[in-house]
Amino acid sequence: MAKLILTPENQIQRLNTIFNSVEQLRDLPLVQLKKRGNPKTWSVLEVILHLNIAYGHYQTKFEEILPNLSSIDVEQKKFKCRAWQKFVIEGQRPKNNVRKWKMKTLKRFEPIIDSEHVDDKKANEIIDSFFALYGHLKETIVTSRGKDVTKIKFASAIGPIVNFYLPESFEFLICHLERHMVQISEILKQVEK
Repeated sequence: MAKLILTPENQIQRLNTIFNSVEQLRDLPLVQLKKRGNPKTWSVLEVILHLNIAYGHYQTKFEEILPNLSSIDVEQKKFKCRAWQKFVIEGQRPKNNVRKWKMKTLKRFEPIIDSEHVDDKKANEIIDSFFALYGHLKETIVTSRGKDVTKIKFASAIGPIVNFYLPESFEFLICHLERHMVQISEILKQVEK
C-alpha cells in the first residue's frame, strides 16, 4: 500500500483553492443557492452549513490540543499518515472530480435550513461562517508546523473508532471539503437545467 505523506504546504494550497471556489458562490443568485437538485439532496447553502457544523467538533479539539503541544526547533515538513487513518481519509477524497461513495451523514451533522425564509443576509452569514471556521483551520495548520504533532491523538467527529494526529485530521477535513465541493458542482449543474 502506497504511503500517504502529508505536508502543511499542500494542505494550505488546497484550502486556498476551496476558499476561491466558495467565494465565487457569493456571485450566484440566491435562488440557485437555495434550490435542491431533487427533494432528497441538499442545496448549496445546506452543504456549506453542513461543513460549518462538521468543523465545530474539530475547532474545539484544536483549541484544546494546540497549546499543549511542545514547540520544535525545525518546522515540521512531512507527516506519514497511518494505515487506518489513510483508509478513512481516502474514503472522503474525491477521485477525478467524482465522489466514489455516497454516504449518509450522521444526524448531528445534518443542516437544517428553512429555505423559504433564507434571504441574502442569511446566505452571506452562512458563507461568512464558513470562512471564519476554515480560516481557523488554516491558522491551525500554520501554527502546527512549529509543534511536535506526534504526541497527542484525539477521536474524530465520527467517534473513537478513528483517532487522528493533527496532520491526519487536517487531511481528513480538507478531503471532506473537496468531496463537498464536488457535490456543490453537481448541485449547480442540476439546478441550472
